[in-house]
Amino acid sequence: MEKIEHIGIAVKNLSNANKVYEKLFGIPPYKEEAVESEGVITSFFKAGPNKIELLEARKPDSPIARFIEKRGEGVHHIAFAVKDIRTEMKRLEKEGFTLLNAEPKAGADNKWVAFLHPKTTTGVLIELCQDRG
Repeated sequence: MEKIEHIGIAVKNLSNANKVYEKLFGIPPYKEEAVESEGVITSFFKAGPNKIELLEARKPDSPIARFIEKRGEGVHHIAFAVKDIRTEMKRLEKEGFTLLNAEPKAGADNKWVAFLHPKTTTGVLIELCQDRG
């Protein structure tokens, strides 16, 4: 793993959350994007080398909707940048981590993504990210 790629935060209302983070960082989000496969709309903020992804559910059965229903708004996942997502997935599976995806899938911000089950990562949902382009 190369670095923390971003921290994902589940929010009930993206427009309201964008206003909060605009005040916090003093800048607007650099990108807003729907990810249909996950049933969410996201926005990204960059402060220095750090990125924050805000995620709002667009479907009541989406992972973000279920997360907010169970735990409320807040930190949803930590994403790590990797050079070769398939190799990293195989390595982590051999190390005993449970993958939530058998194959990488298209994610937000032009990334291939895969997730590790929080039960095998001390309660934290881990996302692996590789640039698609």
